[in-house]
Amino acid sequence: MKLNWDDYQTVLMLVRHQSLSRAGQELGVNYTTIARRIKRIEETLGTLLFEKTPDGYVPTAAAGIIAEGATEMEQVSLKLQRNLLGADPKLSGPLTITAPQLLIAHFLAPLLAQFSEAYPLIELRILATNKILDMTRLEADLAIRISNSPGDTLKGRRLLIQQTASFASRKWADRIRHAPSEMIDWIAYTKHSGLPNDIEPEFPNNRIKFRFNDMVAMVGAAQAGLGVVRLPLFLGRGSAELVQVPVLPPRPYTDVWVVGHDDVWKASKLRAFRDMLVTYCKEHRALFVE
Repeated sequence: MKLNWDDYQTVLMLVRHQSLSRAGQELGVNYTTIARRIKRIEETLGTLLFEKTPDGYVPTAAAGIIAEGATEMEQVSLKLQRNLLGADPKLSGPLTITAPQLLIAHFLAPLLAQFSEAYPLIELRILATNKILDMTRLEADLAIRISNSPGDTLKGRRLLIQQTASFASRKWADRIRHAPSEMIDWIAYTKHSGLPNDIEPEFPNNRIKFRFNDMVAMVGAAQAGLGVVRLPLFLGRGSAELVQVPVLPPRPYTDVWVVGHDDVWKASKLRAFRDMLVTYCKEHRALFVE
């Protein structure tokens, strides 16, 4: 009875996801490969590992035992990978950074160019996403996060404090300046139930006209003249055709952090990027506060 690491991983992923396709996505293979592997493993062991149901693949007790052992093996493997990266003295090879899309597009892109020029042997891999990637599993080497809780179990440094304010097209800005008592249309995020609490009293008439579930779309809507939008200062100031309007005074917003796993924090590549990132943020912190 011989099983290899691929076999253990296959069982583990199917236990976790209970779906051939999702297990395949995790392992970088198609669902038919997962099905073939499971059938071979069951034949090798002489026992059933999964019950196929309308809701997915339900693991048997035997599959649970394999998954428990495979999880322990996985943790050891990840710890080894992190330790090797943390001890790596080379300023070359891949470096994976994750950050929100808008922060990259409106602030970080010049830094990435500077870093690439300074360290041409380091291959930057940028994961532009608002998702909180798992640093323990090395889904990224460093994460730049806009968060009040950037990761209690991670090593981190606060890069920037920032504020938020109201922005609109120039047409809306002119209208607000000349007729402050007229109705002001707002572009709101779907998760926010109402208008901002701290609208200035000299602008008494406000209503939510549009709701969006995406910040990029909200910026585009404001640029098209659909109304006033609340944005972080760096984003409003960095968005063409938007100007800051006095409807909403600057207010504290969520801080910007860089975080990583403690095991990899001292790696030369990570330290080089952090050093340049910290300097860059200090030089441009005026973009984030008034």
